[in-house]
Amino acid sequence: MTSQSSPLPVDPAHAPTTGRVLIVDDSVVARSVLSRMIEGTQRFRVTAALSEARAALDYLARETVDIILLDIAMPGIDGLTALPDVVTAGRGAKVLIVSSSADEGAATTLQALALGAADTLVKPGVGAFGGRFAEVLEERLARLFDLPGEPVAACPPAPAPRPANASVQLDAFQIVAIGASTGGIHALSQFFRQIPASFQLPILVTQHLPASFMTYFATQLAVLGSRPCDVATDRMRIRPGRIVIAPGDAHIKVVRTSEGAAIRLSTEWARSGCMPSVDPMFESIAEVFGARALGVVLSGMGRDGCEGAGRMVEVGAKVLVQDQASSVVWGMPGAVATAGRASAVLPPDEIGRLIGRGGAR
Repeated sequence: MTSQSSPLPVDPAHAPTTGRVLIVDDSVVARSVLSRMIEGTQRFRVTAALSEARAALDYLARETVDIILLDIAMPGIDGLTALPDVVTAGRGAKVLIVSSSADEGAATTLQALALGAADTLVKPGVGAFGGRFAEVLEERLARLFDLPGEPVAACPPAPAPRPANASVQLDAFQIVAIGASTGGIHALSQFFRQIPASFQLPILVTQHLPASFMTYFATQLAVLGSRPCDVATDRMRIRPGRIVIAPGDAHIKVVRTSEGAAIRLSTEWARSGCMPSVDPMFESIAEVFGARALGVVLSGMGRDGCEGAGRMVEVGAKVLVQDQASSVVWGMPGAVATAGRASAVLPPDEIGRLIGRGGAR
């Protein structure tokens, strides 16, 4: 289970052969056991094992690592409080929360993912590190190590770059589609707080999360958005005043029906390599709604959504992206902005206010 989408292929010629891992855990037993497990792999080595977040921040100011194992319950600065600073100090390092609090679907886990963690793993109790834990840990490390960094330039530039500025005027639109990944849950929270209850257009969301989190995530968005939120199912009708989120194991596409529009689920390979991917959602709403579609790209690693944004721009639709200053990771929105496909670059709350004032009449 990963909070990110499926890893993209990595060019072996450019991939480092050994992953550098930093462990941050106040338990000397946990640090010792985790270190032995990691050193026992053929691919990873522990560069340091520290007992507190402040020491980790000092270390990261001097050293570079690929993955950070971070506990939540620690004296002084706890893991969740330190997480945004750890993500920033890590300069691209993936943060894996390893904590007894990280139960599947737990509020603490979603909070960690919202604050920028790339994945979570439940830490066994002392004396229970045996069994498959070492195998699962190595698998998680391998997935994170193979995830791309932020290849913003990998999305080819649009033939005619469009200016990205804060003073955009939205034409009438009939549907909103949002793509997000790392840091996206927090951005979605800020976005939905600005959407008034009177806003009755359908909103589609593709957020990179495992399938096991989606029911809890849907409940969270329903509260934030003050409107019903459903996990997409195949052939689900798109209805006004509702949020529909992609399941963790399929893309959502929009198709025309005799009654309007509906969702089709797809597990086909996407160019971004992500599952679910923003690109198929954007491309399909461009085909069905044309210039009356509206896309949003929030904080996230990689470039998922950039190709789909290009198709939306081709049909006359607008795409709004989150600004770098408010993003945990500016990979996805940055790719769209760099390619000249963003109509505006704004903080998520301002995007919400702008959209809340618009819509088809």
